[in-house]
Amino acid sequence: MPGASQTIRIGGASGFWGDAALATEQLLGDEKLDFIVYDYLAEITMAILARMRAADPGAGFAGDFLTAAMRPNLAEIARQRVRIIANAGGMNPDACAAELRKIIADQGLQLKVSTVTGDDLLPRAAELAKAGHSDMFTNAAFPDPASIASINAYLGAFPIALALDQGADIVLTGRCVDSAVTLGAAIHAFGWQADKYDLLAAGSLAGHILECGTQATGGNFTDWHLIKGGFETIGYPIAELAADGGVTISKPENTGGLVSAGTVAEQLVYEIGDPQAYLLPDVTCDFSGVTIRQTAPDRVALTGAKGRAPTAHYKTCLTWQDGWRGGHLFGYYGIDADQKAKAFASAAINRTSAALARREMAGFTETSVEILGAESQFGTNRRPGPWREVNAKIAVRHTAAAGVGLFLKEATGLGLSAPPGLSGFAGARPKPSPVMALFSFLLPKEAISVTIAGETGRQTYRAAIPTLPASPLRRPAEPAKPAAEIETRRLSVIDLALARSGDKGDSANIGVIARHPDYLPHLWHLLNEAEIRKVFGHFLKGGVERYLLPGCHAFNIVLNGVLGGGGTSSLRNDPQAKGYAQLLLAHQIEVPNSLLEV
Repeated sequence: MPGASQTIRIGGASGFWGDAALATEQLLGDEKLDFIVYDYLAEITMAILARMRAADPGAGFAGDFLTAAMRPNLAEIARQRVRIIANAGGMNPDACAAELRKIIADQGLQLKVSTVTGDDLLPRAAELAKAGHSDMFTNAAFPDPASIASINAYLGAFPIALALDQGADIVLTGRCVDSAVTLGAAIHAFGWQADKYDLLAAGSLAGHILECGTQATGGNFTDWHLIKGGFETIGYPIAELAADGGVTISKPENTGGLVSAGTVAEQLVYEIGDPQAYLLPDVTCDFSGVTIRQTAPDRVALTGAKGRAPTAHYKTCLTWQDGWRGGHLFGYYGIDADQKAKAFASAAINRTSAALARREMAGFTETSVEILGAESQFGTNRRPGPWREVNAKIAVRHTAAAGVGLFLKEATGLGLSAPPGLSGFAGARPKPSPVMALFSFLLPKEAISVTIAGETGRQTYRAAIPTLPASPLRRPAEPAKPAAEIETRRLSVIDLALARSGDKGDSANIGVIARHPDYLPHLWHLLNEAEIRKVFGHFLKGGVERYLLPGCHAFNIVLNGVLGGGGTSSLRNDPQAKGYAQLLLAHQIEVPNSLLEV
């Protein structure tokens, strides 16, 4: 009954489509969970699922949710009465639900499945094109409707709560914000209302910590050497969420990994951009004052999340085909391996360009050469060679698949005409793949109707539009600039900080957490925009923003226009900025000797 529970326990079993199959069974071993939630969707995932549905109208969902997470564990889920919430429906929640109901029936179980739909706006492509929407980040014009593969609004948590209120045991959604699967459980359990913004922010905070799975329990952690038990036994996160908004993060007993203030802080700052304006459909979150406290081994408490009214719009993301791309890794080893690899890459691109011209075809729209192993990602921070073992990652974009295919053929054909040392382990020659570009825009909430449907009934939901103006935003005071000192030494940023990075479209987010509160002023003033450009200037096309999180002695760095178009279209080796924190942590800064005495 909504509002009856004082604390709920929620396990986070998936952080992306392809996460480990062992998560569900491991979390069920806890025996004390009320919910297990799954997050499968990202912009890249939606592009892939859209292509699947285009090829087969019955596809377009995360099939391994059914085969790996549900089928082997449904009997235990039913026995423990654990409720399941997953955005595994992707582009086709109804088809996913139909398959799941067959599996449930085959096992003789009585679990009820509900779907949340309404996010899929592809049938309205022509209407939306006529409305003249422009991209919210680049101001680009709306794509040709004929090129569009998917259009999805990012829905919130209240429809999920309604499905649970109706008695659903398993709720399947399409595109919703990642944290909504957790917040929906809390709204249902505690009866939180739409204007209880601090509580909604706390529930969203819990969801944000869970949404990337083991990234909260030691995965991708800066101090990875501290992880216990080996990464292969890492435990998936559990959030204990109280009716008053208290959040505690833990993991199942007798699992590997680590739940510490550091592992949780890294996930807190991950991909949230402005921490005082983390915009979700149900609430505008302010995580800048969140404090993180270790209460016991592998138990961390978070407090201080604040909320304001949400906006009157849903963020909506569209994927559309913008040409083709392809590439390959070509290994080189021996004396001057990097120079040989560069010569090979130049020859491959030049030979193909000449072949395109002979065929009276257009040239490449973009090319990319990265000599991996020769510190190509480090820009001006690159160490001098000589390099004796590298990989040439060569990638191209073209308006036609044939243009990319020609490159892949010509590059392979250089095998006997190249500098010595060419090697590699590979199967068949790669094939061209479509570039699914991302286009983001805003839609008024009243323009979208959400449907909750299942064995327990059918209901329509429209988001409430706030009637009160948003409360003013007060920025925290910048740390005072430390006094200059004569005696200094050069240290790597990793000596003073933890860091985690990720992407949002064509922007990168790097969260920096001071290892000691006294380090924060130095890090804030030393890692100014000019210094950041020293690290990322070879990638950076846009501006740099910085946002403080004084509650956990941290700040976020946002790099705009830095990913070559982002994960769905970039030719880069790291189109989602997953390693950008490592570039920053390796950067050296001048630190006063006295700071090291704290």
